[in-house]
Amino acid sequence: MRHDRTVHLDTGFATTVDRVREALAAQGFGILTEIDVTATLKAKLDHDMEDYVILGACNPPLAHRALEVDRSIGLLLPCNVVVRADGAGTVVQALNPDTMVALTELDALRPVAEEATRRLDAALASLTTDVTS
Repeated sequence: MRHDRTVHLDTGFATTVDRVREALAAQGFGILTEIDVTATLKAKLDHDMEDYVILGACNPPLAHRALEVDRSIGLLLPCNVVVRADGAGTVVQALNPDTMVALTELDALRPVAEEATRRLDAALASLTTDVTS
């Protein structure tokens, strides 16, 4: 089992971040946090790297269902979505929700993981479609 769900895009970083926000929102995810890794590493370590942001996405109904099964599941919720520059394009990655089930061995989390996977996959797939007005 892979720990990530990944798509590669031929769009610029800022455009991709905007599209990821929209795609996640369309699947019921809100962005609770945003970590600009590039700016943080520059400010704290004077290290230059490609554009890299971590979006803390949350689907409250799914999070609630998972937390009702196991309060410590917050450690494994598939919340982080990474957008990073990759050459002339970008990469978008999300944690594979099946990781929750694999690591905890709690079958009660399987329906939550399946729905989260369906929603994340739909969001990622929407990024690969041609967007024209």
